[in-house]
Order: sequence, then C-alpha cells, then structure tokens
Amino acid sequence: MITDGEKQKMIRRMREVIPILKEAAKAYYQESREIMSNREYDALYDELVKLETDSGIILSSSPTQTVGYETVTNLPKKAHPSPMLSQNKTKSVEELQSFLGTQTGLLSWKMDGLTVVLTYQNGELAEAVTRGNGEVGAIVTANAKTFLNIPLKIGFRETLVLRGEAVIRYDDFEEINRSLPEGGAQYKNPRNLCSGSVLQLNSAVTADRRVRFYAFSLVSAGGKSFAAHRDELDFLNRLGFETVEYRTVKAETLPAAVEAFEREIGTYPIPSDGLVLLMDDVAYGKSLGTTAKFPRDSIAFKWTDEIARTRLKEIEWSASRTGLINPVAIFEPVELEGTQVSRASVHNLSILDELKLGKGDEIGVYKANMIIPQIAENYTRSGSIRPPKTCPVCGGSTEIRDSGEAKTLYCPNPDCPAKQIKKFDLFVSRTAMNIDGLSEATLEKLIDIGAVKEYADLFRLEMQREKIVSLEGFGEKSFRNLLNAAETASHTTLPRLLTALGIANVGPATARVLTRYFESDLDRIRRASVQELQAVPDVGPIVAEGIAAYFAGSENVRELDALLPYLKLESAESGKEPATQSLAGLTFVITGSLEHFPNREALKAKIEALGGKAAGAVSAKTTALINNDAASNSTKNQTAKKLGIPVLTEEEFLEKYQIRADL
Repeated sequence: MITDGEKQKMIRRMREVIPILKEAAKAYYQESREIMSNREYDALYDELVKLETDSGIILSSSPTQTVGYETVTNLPKKAHPSPMLSQNKTKSVEELQSFLGTQTGLLSWKMDGLTVVLTYQNGELAEAVTRGNGEVGAIVTANAKTFLNIPLKIGFRETLVLRGEAVIRYDDFEEINRSLPEGGAQYKNPRNLCSGSVLQLNSAVTADRRVRFYAFSLVSAGGKSFAAHRDELDFLNRLGFETVEYRTVKAETLPAAVEAFEREIGTYPIPSDGLVLLMDDVAYGKSLGTTAKFPRDSIAFKWTDEIARTRLKEIEWSASRTGLINPVAIFEPVELEGTQVSRASVHNLSILDELKLGKGDEIGVYKANMIIPQIAENYTRSGSIRPPKTCPVCGGSTEIRDSGEAKTLYCPNPDCPAKQIKKFDLFVSRTAMNIDGLSEATLEKLIDIGAVKEYADLFRLEMQREKIVSLEGFGEKSFRNLLNAAETASHTTLPRLLTALGIANVGPATARVLTRYFESDLDRIRRASVQELQAVPDVGPIVAEGIAAYFAGSENVRELDALLPYLKLESAESGKEPATQSLAGLTFVITGSLEHFPNREALKAKIEALGGKAAGAVSAKTTALINNDAASNSTKNQTAKKLGIPVLTEEEFLEKYQIRADL
C-alpha cells in the first residue's frame, strides 16, 4: 500500500518529469531538433508510466495521454480521417516475445524521418499529408512529387492510401553537406534535414534534398483486402513502391532476428532508431483495438546509445540572462557518431551532485540523437568538484537556490554583463520590440563600447555615431540601417513593450491579456496590486507577484520612464482597438485547416482582440470548437460532441458572432 507521503512524492516527480518530456517532444516534432537522446527520453517516459501506474494518478498534461505536437509551417493543413497513433515501446527482447505470443510477426526497421500519408486516385498521386500531431498534418503534395523514388502513376485505379517514411539516406546527407560552401554551417543530421525539406514552401528546394519514401503500411486499397501485412507490402512493391525491409518472425526466432538487425546498424543506409514488431495477421491485429495513445497490434523496439569512456578534465561554468550559471563538462576528446566531442552540459547542481563528478574521473559519454553530447555515467565518482563562489563573468558572489526539485547556481548581480546582453537580446527580439539587425553579437559590441547601457540608448544611437561606425564590420550604411530599424520599432504596441521588458513569466500571450484587461493603460498596470493582477484572466499568483515586483523596482521604473518618450504606442497590434469586446467571457478551441485566416494564430489573435479566449483543449468551459471539418472523427470533435459543445465551421463562427475576418 502506497502511503499519502509516497504518493505526494510521486506527484512531485511527475510534475518534474512532464515538462522535460513535453519540451523534448516539442523540440522534436515541432521544431525538428533534438534536446535529448532516445535513451534519455525513453528512460524518463518509462519512469513517468511507472509513476502513473503505481500512484493511480495521471496528470492532465502528461505526454502519456497525448500524441505529438502540431506541425508548425505555413503549408495548408488537413485532418486525418482517424488519428495516427504512436507506438508503445520496449528495450526488452523478452517483452517482444511476450507481445507476439503464438502469432507470426513482421520485424522491420523503425526509420527515422518524417511520416507521410499518400493518396492515389485514378492511378495518380493526388495528395500527400505529413503525420503532424497525429490528428492534423501539413499538405505537402507538390514536395512529395519530387521524392526520388516515389511513383507518380501506378497501375491501380481505385483509391489507394498508404503510409511510409520520408527519409534522407546517410550517403545523400553527406553529399549534401559536402556541397555546402566551405566554412558554412553544416546540417546536423539526416532526420532534421529531411523534416525541413519535406515541409518546404518551395518544392524546388525539396527536389535538391534527395528525399526518398519507404512504405510501411497500407491503409486502404479500394475494396481490396489482404489477410497478412506482408501481402500488403508485396502488393505495394508490385505497384512500384519501395517498402521497409522486414523479417518474418515467431517468438522463438525473434532474438536471432533482432541480433541480425543489430549487426546491420553500422551499414544500413537509412537513418533508424530501432525496430517495429507488427502482428502479421491483419484481422487479428485489428481485433486487438487501440489504447488512447497506442495501437495494440504493433510495438517499437528501441536501441540503446553507444557509450564511450573518457576522463573529465574540468567543469566550465556558463552564465545566462536569468542569472543561472550552468555547469559544462570538459573531457578528453572521444569519437562519437563520426565526430570528436569534448564537452557536454551537466544542466544543474543536482545532476552534478548525482553524478559525483570530479577532475580526472572516468566517465561514460554518449551523443544524444547523434547531436548533443551527454554524460551517461561516472565510473570514479570522486565528487571533488564544487560550484564556484564567484560568477565567471562579473566576479560577484554566487548563490545556490533549491526549488525542491533541483539545485541551481545563480549570479544575483543585476549588472552582470551576461545578464545585460541577454536582457537586450530579448528586448529587440521579433516578438518584443522587433529591432531588425540587432543580433546578440552586435549587442555585445554596442554594450562593450558603452553605447548601450539601458533600453532608451537603443533609440538614441545617433549620439554614439563615431563609436559605432568605427566598429569592425560596421560602416555608415550599417549604422543608418540600424537607425532606421530603431525608428520603425519605436512605433509599437503595449503588448510588445510588456513582452520586451523581461518581466518574469510575461510573454506575448500574457502581455495581450494584461493590455485588454487594463484597457491599454500602462499606468494602471504599473500601479496594480498583486490582488488586482490576480483578477486578470489566466494570471495566477506567481505571475501576479512577478509583475508587481518588477514595477516595484526603482531601477526598472527609472529605465522604463527613460524609454517611454522614444516610443509611439499604438492601442493594439493592428493599430486599432476593436470597437467591441463581443466575445468577452467566451472560450473557443481551434482545430483543422482554415480558409478565412492565414493560420490559427491569426484567428486566435482575432478572438483575443474581441475579448474572448482561445484554449488548446476542449473542456466543459468551451463555448465552441471551430473546425471546418465538423464531421471528422478527431479527438477534439469527439470530446466536443460528448460534452455537448457546438462544432462550428469558420463561416458559422464568423456569421454567428458577426465578425469580419479582414478587420
């Protein structure tokens, strides 16, 4: 029996693990980059599943209850007829055998690219849609037609729908990197390059990237049916599709088959991060059904990462804008994934303590998803390294902070140069003041020569002309471009200004909420108490305290007062405050592709500008779900119907609430 104390400890751990997993999933699915390896992600995910099983508690934000993230591109979107679920996973061959039981299975490579659904009509490729978030994907038909090995016409006239993986082979990836200008940035790995290539707006770019497609599943073929999945793959082969390599297995032959695949890892030309075991009997597989997240007729087998041994030379301490000082391990160079690595982030003091790192320790390192070096183990565990008592940048005293979840090292000095550079970098960023051409490197130069000490200095650079034009890489033209960019940025809005100030936990969305609630009155926001701020929708106690604390700081107020004379604040992002708050108190969820708005963010901004709220998930508080495919069987549609929430098309939404999309 689990005690209440143990259960609370489990909940605290779940709350620690969930945001890490979600951030990693967001980076992988939405931004085509990796921040941790499969090994790291799987370990955390498995830990979360065990915590949920043992405690009987599943938090609403848990990645075990969701499927991926939305595709972020300007390509048109389309909802899949039924959700494309991800696969459950294991690292145990014995579990694969147990899963298969007495059935026959197909063991194939788990290719590491971008899943694409192809639809053929009358023998021609009619549509290609990416997996996206499992419910809605991006339409990439023009790009798919440039894939190297895809048949544009087939000898089958009925409607054919199949799934497969778009990939860039290792040899093509290396050739593409070799063709880049000498000294230029290289692409990091085939998977990232493939994702960016398939989601290109210009299909000519896709054509240059040598993308290939390997089919792994037949969805439908008119009225044609097959008893076994291998027959489906043979059928697709006969139509001209290259299909995933597989072996037919029984429980007793599985270990040998896994070993055979493992021996080929070093020479297999297609990026892969494991294997897939699929029940061969189609009818039997369908009878197993699905869970909320996984199909029950297949399971993924994940490889572990290669670990190289080396010796730790030292820990380097890297300061950031927030004052956080991160430990970075410097070790004797080792060969991993074809390149030499000698550094790895340790992330925080808790991990440093957990690994018991010390100079000269023998450590095991691996390359997370072939990109980011990480420390897997410390074999010596001398624990001799201690955090520095002074900041490596400003020399001021450091302090250790313990959130209860992790210990971190901070520099509390508000004038630390590391903080200043990042502070100004946020201020000039695209979602804030949007001063074009002011990179972090340029800001560092301007701060170093004393041209920029506070926000207002960015709008009076004319006074520093001689210093700036004499900088390396600068001249009169660059200086004039900078002045013009600052002048353009000075015509801004209150939400942008609030975002730019770097107030804790205040991003663009919260800034817009504050602006609406206080009717674009900056003075009211500055004077608001914590209690008044907590009355603002979606502003909790931590955010409210952060806002109040910011405006209670005399230096913050002085710097803002110095800045305001240089700005021309418009009343809203569009320059015009909506005449009515007709959607006040109403909450909408948006899903699927749009016709009257360029993207969901534009519709979300319209709803918020009219006083409404745009939420990410359907709940009992939702006023309506906006979906142009009101008849789809998506999870959001199903939830809306179950709760009795109206499902409106864009047309119905605009007509019902008398809204014009062009205003």
